[in-house]
Amino acid sequence: MHIKKRLAAAALSLIASTSALAELKVGAVMASFDDNYLTYVREHMAAKAKADGVQLQFEDARNDVVKQLSQVESFISQKVDAIVVHPVDTAATRSITDAAVKAGIPLVYINRKPDDAKLPPGVVTVTSDDIEAGRLQMQFMADRMDGKGRIGILLGDLANNSTRGRTQGIKEVLAKYPGITVVEEQTGLWLRDKGMDLTSNWLLAGQQLNAILSNNDEMGIGAAMALRQAGRKDVLVGGSDGTPDGVAAVKRGLLAVSVFQDAKGQAEGSLDAALKMIAKQPVDQHLLIPYRLITADNVGEFQVATKR
Repeated sequence: MHIKKRLAAAALSLIASTSALAELKVGAVMASFDDNYLTYVREHMAAKAKADGVQLQFEDARNDVVKQLSQVESFISQKVDAIVVHPVDTAATRSITDAAVKAGIPLVYINRKPDDAKLPPGVVTVTSDDIEAGRLQMQFMADRMDGKGRIGILLGDLANNSTRGRTQGIKEVLAKYPGITVVEEQTGLWLRDKGMDLTSNWLLAGQQLNAILSNNDEMGIGAAMALRQAGRKDVLVGGSDGTPDGVAAVKRGLLAVSVFQDAKGQAEGSLDAALKMIAKQPVDQHLLIPYRLITADNVGEFQVATKR
């Protein structure tokens, strides 16, 4: 009887040991932990990794291109099974791509697509079409403004293509409305306090604005706060991302509109892609997670979608 117990214990120990050895390891390098949207991406990715039994380790590049490459190289030396990267600079990803491909480690770029025209096999992207986000945001504003007025644009970090894409989408729609004039256009680096400061400066300079379009919710919320402090509730403010704070701001009337970027969809999509590549299964090289418009009329459904 004791022999049977010892054999059973040994078998369980062997199973546990084998399971531990089989656990997949994925390294994820984010451009910055200070980015509000990326906080939700990390949380959703961590939840999926836990559910899938994947060991996931995050690193914060602190918006430093050199630091991010070093963190990727560290994951490679640790022989992780796959790497997920939210690039600091979409024009400076070639070294990251080359290092991962040379090591034979699957690489997934999340949220921001590298500027490289063509990526090699073993590298995929999970993003959303930022140009479409800008189009949706501006079309809503143009309709609300009856096609005329003066606007300011709050730009994100100029080093990445999310800023360029969203702003391009805004200006594509603007081309159809000669009665709408852009009178201010400055970068707020994705930050709420920067959006607030820039808007305050515009108002102090005497700018007459009918609307402010922000490349993300955080800067938009900052702009709306500055307008409220100045007693300017008549100025429309638009955001983008549909973060929980952004959705709450639409519900309160602080933002007139936001554009929902699916943090959960991107997070789960990137980990799914990584696991498929590890298992040598086919995967689309460029997976697009669609944007959706958030307004006062449909904000309720997004309160559910953005719950953490």
